[in-house]
Amino acid sequence: MAKSFRYSAPGWGVGELWLEGDLLVHHELPVAGLDEGHPHPLGERLAAYFGGADVAFDDLELDLDGWTPFQRAAAAALRAVPRGEVVTYGELAALAGHPGAQRAAGSFCAQNRFPIVVPCHRVVAADGLGRYGSLGVDYKRRLLELEGAALG
Repeated sequence: MAKSFRYSAPGWGVGELWLEGDLLVHHELPVAGLDEGHPHPLGERLAAYFGGADVAFDDLELDLDGWTPFQRAAAAALRAVPRGEVVTYGELAALAGHPGAQRAAGSFCAQNRFPIVVPCHRVVAADGLGRYGSLGVDYKRRLLELEGAALG
């Protein structure tokens, strides 16, 4: 059974994690209005990230049960995109071994339940930033600026 933890990221809000042991099952980005809850070492790492620290998450094991081969490949490709760099949806599809599947890459990003760990904010449209779900493009821009990405 997954346990829930919250973490505070000053200037961003409070986020939530769900873990089964060390396996990350789900992650919510920080937003204003939540109470801090119970601390967890992964929450401390995420808070450091939101504070501007260059924190890596490639050591985390993710719950990919039920994911398709394309979704697994897209997640692996996206986790390899360095901090401060961006790729287009088409480039992500090609990196995942499926050139021309940019719409599938977009669907993958829209359904990503591991933001920051599987950094879909690093995926942009061919003609601009693109969307970022319910949190909006300003949140995405803020994440990219935090990472030092060159936004043109």
